[in-house]
Amino acid sequence: MSALDRKSAQKLAEALSRQHQHFDKSEVESLIQLFNVLLEEQTDRRVGTGLDRGKLRSILHKSFGMTDDMIMDRVFRAFDKDNDSYVNIREWVGGLSVFLRGTLDEKIKYCFEVYDLNGDGYISREEMFHMLKNSLIKQPTEEDPDEGIKDLVEITLKKMDHDHDSRLSFADFEKAVRDENLLLEAFGTCLPDAKSILAFEKRAFQVTSDS
Repeated sequence: MSALDRKSAQKLAEALSRQHQHFDKSEVESLIQLFNVLLEEQTDRRVGTGLDRGKLRSILHKSFGMTDDMIMDRVFRAFDKDNDSYVNIREWVGGLSVFLRGTLDEKIKYCFEVYDLNGDGYISREEMFHMLKNSLIKQPTEEDPDEGIKDLVEITLKKMDHDHDSRLSFADFEKAVRDENLLLEAFGTCLPDAKSILAFEKRAFQVTSDS
């Protein structure tokens, strides 16, 4: 990294660490460095864009053990705030801030955004069905698995749909999760576990200290 690059990276790190207070300046510098390494590895390296869908999905899979295509696609969209199909450096740091160290409030907003598949502000019966069908382990059985999933959707609605309109608004989801934190990832794993976070941070934040 040239002196100019380093200087501009430090300025950016300072600004981003003020914006995303879960990381300090040196941690943000490490994430910028890691971003640049990942960008170099990417086959599609359009100038001034960022990490494409395939690259972020590869990170979600390799570093955090995610396997559900539908959920990984939604996580990409949650990171890609400007919807340009690339995760730029600011979206990378902002996304990881919630993904790795978010408060319960931030995680509730993030998970709801992931689960609201069509972005209309509600998690519908159909969306619940698709996500639960995707996330449950396929078991060979005599019974129609779809029937079991439909039952699960009804049980979930009974528990979480506080205004009884047969869909989950953000207010429904938030209240249910605050009452019972385990419901945060009710429709599929979209956050990393503690072990993955530790391993990722150890690797990411070593980049700066070793260089």
